[in-house]
Amino acid sequence: MYLIAACLSLVLAGISSVRAAPPGLMEGHLKIVSLKQVEVGDEMPRPAVPAETYAEYPLIILSQDGIKEISRVIADENGNYHATLPPGDYILDVQGRVPKRLRARPQQFKVVSNQTVRVDMDIDTGIR
Repeated sequence: MYLIAACLSLVLAGISSVRAAPPGLMEGHLKIVSLKQVEVGDEMPRPAVPAETYAEYPLIILSQDGIKEISRVIADENGNYHATLPPGDYILDVQGRVPKRLRARPQQFKVVSNQTVRVDMDIDTGIR
């Protein structure tokens, strides 16, 4: 009886000493393209994207198979975003891309412990 309890204690102690790998960081920039019928000339300054526009296009981080949502990020007022993730393979996509008819290419990426991976996302809203 005592032998079983001692073995169980050692197993539990061994399990608690196993540590998960440190997370990594994914960062990037969201570029929203909305072409107009008449483009501003190159000599004219282009208007900045309003900060609230970024909130309309949340990004989702999916598992490698593209089925499970792991996390959701929203770009800041400058279009930058980041997420801390466990090591692994992921896909970055735009939430509601298909129903909203947004043109954006899902981006596959790999997170490595204690490293930063850059994954930029471009969205064409299709507004002409």
